[in-house]
Amino acid sequence: MLDESLLDTPEALSEADRRGLLRGAAEAGARVRTAARHAAEAGVNDLKPDGRPRAVLIAGPGAAATHVADLLGTLAGAGSPVTRLAPTGVAPAAGALRWELPGWAGSVDLLLITTPDGTEPGLSLLADQAYRRGCTVVAVAPARTPLFEAVEGAHGLFVPMATAPYEQEAPLTASAPSVLWALLTPLLAILDRTGLLTAPPDTLEKIAGRLDHIAERCGPAIATYSNPAKTLAAELADALPVIWTEGTSAGPAGRRFAAALAELSGRPSVVSELPEALAAHSTLLSGPLAAGADPDDFFRDRVEEPPALHARVVLLRDRPIGGLSAAPAARDLALSHDTPISELEPESGGEIETLAELIAITDFAAVYLALASGA
Repeated sequence: MLDESLLDTPEALSEADRRGLLRGAAEAGARVRTAARHAAEAGVNDLKPDGRPRAVLIAGPGAAATHVADLLGTLAGAGSPVTRLAPTGVAPAAGALRWELPGWAGSVDLLLITTPDGTEPGLSLLADQAYRRGCTVVAVAPARTPLFEAVEGAHGLFVPMATAPYEQEAPLTASAPSVLWALLTPLLAILDRTGLLTAPPDTLEKIAGRLDHIAERCGPAIATYSNPAKTLAAELADALPVIWTEGTSAGPAGRRFAAALAELSGRPSVVSELPEALAAHSTLLSGPLAAGADPDDFFRDRVEEPPALHARVVLLRDRPIGGLSAAPAARDLALSHDTPISELEPESGGEIETLAELIAITDFAAVYLALASGA
């Protein structure tokens, strides 16, 4: 059950936030600036690559590496050479995971290693394997970890992960807002230098500014009625989020939101891109999870029994209402099944800025939902 009163009590939210999630979301803009500075100090802005890499291979554990690869692949555009190397192993533990380069990987390829841990033996072995194959190696990870020594031995580039002092006290959650921006920002700078996407220092500053703006709009001191993140969290209190995205950049934002809901608040959700989502989820909206699916709902004992779980559509869009859009059909489908719908659309700006706004608002919403539900 969601304690909605907690959403408008900043002191209670702070007390409930034992993992520092809300603080990490609020500091996202500052984290981008710190990560950009670390990248510059490591020499990223002075790199002069000899052409574009044939392939960009991304390796790292869990949701953090998955989100980074998804975002970079989307921003690099159609025909992107960005590929995530999925780990193998018997458990999702640092000592059990192993990564392997594809058989074709060689001197014209770039390996990006990204991890909030840095103690994984498998990543150190991967760096050594890449060196023997002639791959260029770049890593973003906490400083003074075994991975630093491995990358140094592979004559690669190591960028220290931007962390805060309070994060040294407990393991970082892979879907935490602070982790995403600390790992993603240096890699945006790297791929800007290689020509795969456009993210010069002024663009990174615009991202930081947009994240600061969202932190002001969605912070714990802002009341629910004027706070889009708190409003979304309250709307999803007893709902199954059915996340629909429209626009290329909204896709990874929706997939990240689904992962954050699962990891941070323990909430299941489904996600799909429009217009395919209309066919993929039409039966779901008319089945047992539909808003009017429980004929006995009026007579249910609302004190003794938990409320029934019903679907709620969350529509994330990264372009304006005008023009060719499946949004009207999406609204019609949801309302035809008495399914409520929440919509988020960013303010105008560059592709990376608007994507950052969607991620920031949904990150705040996932954190509020986790704190108010006691997750």
